[in-house]
Amino acid sequence: MQRLSTGGIQMPSTEYALHDIVEMKKQHPCGVNRWEIIRVGMDIKIKCTGCNHLIMMSRREFNRKFKKVLEQAKKEQD
Repeated sequence: MQRLSTGGIQMPSTEYALHDIVEMKKQHPCGVNRWEIIRVGMDIKIKCTGCNHLIMMSRREFNRKFKKVLEQAKKEQD
């Protein structure tokens, strides 16, 4: 991480974005390992695409459990 001149910390760029479908290191007990990111901030909220169960975790915990992006969110064009 790099320190900014304002005294803050610059976070490394992330590979994921809102509404992406991601794979985690462990699958959900329902047997599915596809999660939709529905909130991004200090905390990340993900929804199981199999049973719609919601899980909220810190960004640090999410980054540790995150494996890869399966599908990127479709960008809307005006």
